[in-house]
Amino acid sequence: MTPEQIEEKLKLIDAIEQVRTKNNVNWMNLLRVALRADPEGTLELVREINTKDNEISELFAKLGEAV
Repeated sequence: MTPEQIEEKLKLIDAIEQVRTKNNVNWMNLLRVALRADPEGTLELVREINTKDNEISELFAKLGEAV
């Protein structure tokens, strides 16, 4: 990959980060609404999401391991 292509990819990553930051606010607001509506159900889902996030992190760790 050329240095110019790398820079273009880095700009895309920056753009994705900006959108994700705004979207994370939306997710947290949705979580607040859900917690008020169904606290026990919401916490159960949060635990499941956390479990799956941990699985994803483990897979990324394996991906990053040296061959």
